[in-house]
Amino acid sequence: MLNENIKNLRKAKGLSQEELAIKLHVVRQTLSKWENGLSVPDSVMLISLADALDVSVNELLSETATKPDPDDIKTISEKLEVI
Repeated sequence: MLNENIKNLRKAKGLSQEELAIKLHVVRQTLSKWENGLSVPDSVMLISLADALDVSVNELLSETATKPDPDDIKTISEKLEVI
């Protein structure tokens, strides 16, 4: 979901909420509300957010925007072997 994607992509870029908020010209509390699902960015801010995180708006809005972790793939493979 959008809030999880914002948080995961921000962390993957090594940015704090404060650092990303400064890039977007918003206060940290606004970013926190987006990440906690308490509010959502408007359409113009969504474009700026996607640009700041180096992803497309589609990726930002997708079900999951994080790249698979190799450890996750290994875990999934092990579970499939059991099945």
